[in-house]
Parts: sequence; C-alpha cells; structure tokens
Amino acid sequence: MKRQVEKEHYDFSKYMSKSRWCSMWHQLDEVLKLEPKTTLEIGPGPGLFKAVAAGFGLKVQTLDIAEDLKPDIVASATDMPLEDKSYDVVCSFQMLEHIPFKMSLDALKEIARVSGKHIVISLPDAEIQWSYSLHVPKLGTKTIQMKKPLVKAKEHVFDGEHHWEINKKGYELTTVQAEIEKAVSGFKLEKTYRVPENPYHRFFVFTRYGV
Repeated sequence: MKRQVEKEHYDFSKYMSKSRWCSMWHQLDEVLKLEPKTTLEIGPGPGLFKAVAAGFGLKVQTLDIAEDLKPDIVASATDMPLEDKSYDVVCSFQMLEHIPFKMSLDALKEIARVSGKHIVISLPDAEIQWSYSLHVPKLGTKTIQMKKPLVKAKEHVFDGEHHWEINKKGYELTTVQAEIEKAVSGFKLEKTYRVPENPYHRFFVFTRYGV
C-alpha cells in the first residue's frame, strides 16, 4: 500500500473548511461517548483529531504509511503490526476512499481485527442532499435532510485522490454498507448518518458483538 496524498494536501487554507470542522465535532463526539481507554486513528492527516482529543482527556495513537506525517506507527492499514483487539476504539475519517475499494475492505478487516470494542469511520457520500436547519428558542435546533429529486448517480472518475465514493454508480449505499458489514462481520452496525452541516461526510459506528 502506497501513500495517496502529499503532506501539502493538508494546508489549512485548502483543507480545513468550516464544514470539515463540523465533521470533526462529530468525530470527537462519537469517540468520546464510547469512553475508550485506548484509541487508534488510521490516516490522521495533519493530526488535528489527536491534538483536539487530547484537550478532552482522550489519548489517541495514530497509524499511517506516510512517515512525514509523523504518525505514532508507520504501517499500512491493510497490514498493521498490532495484536488482535489492541484498542478499545479504532477510527478512520475520510481515509478509506483514498485506496481502491477492494483494498479498503481489506483495511476494514484489519480494523476489525485490531479493535476490541468499537469502530468509527466516515466516508464521502456523493448523493446530493438538501439540508435545512430551524432553531427554535428553548426547543433547540431541528435539521431536515432531503435527497435532491431526479438526480441520477454519476460514474466515479478518479481525481487523483478518491478511488470511489458512496452513491456513485456501482457504489450505492446499500452495496457499500453490505460490503462494509461483511468486512467487519464480528461487529454490529449501531448507526449510520450524514453530518447535517456537511452531508458529504457519512458516519458509521460499529460495536463488537458481546461487548
């Protein structure tokens, strides 16, 4: 497995949009709720998740094949030099689409092997969606998400970064979800959802059976 993007990809002005910050809130929220003692992040990018998590008492180790990103462990996601059930939570955010689909399933099998309790991942969902939010004082904010009608799935064209995306032709949500669940067969899918503030990002949260 080779690195897919260069370090310059993570320059602040290019990488950190406001919507991506919203996705990071969901990353932290999902992992912190699980109260893990040990957490592994695969594909840490510029290391923001680890840095912010530390401020909330969550210690995160990172794994990446790109040595210049300074991960704690330099290794391929498809062949991790780690023992079975080494971490309470293994997470990977917007990373698996950077490798071919079959290889991403191999990585998920490794993630399932290394995780003792939970898996949290996010992936790009290309289906166009309208998102509306209404804030009512004392009642909070309600968000409604609607699929844009009469829009057909597009063929995915490799753009130098993403090899595939959910809801592109051949990668429909039902197909991708079924393949993911097969790859992490010892885990139950607790939930999947699109980030209201950034519908391009879809989360999946799994729990190992028996936990």
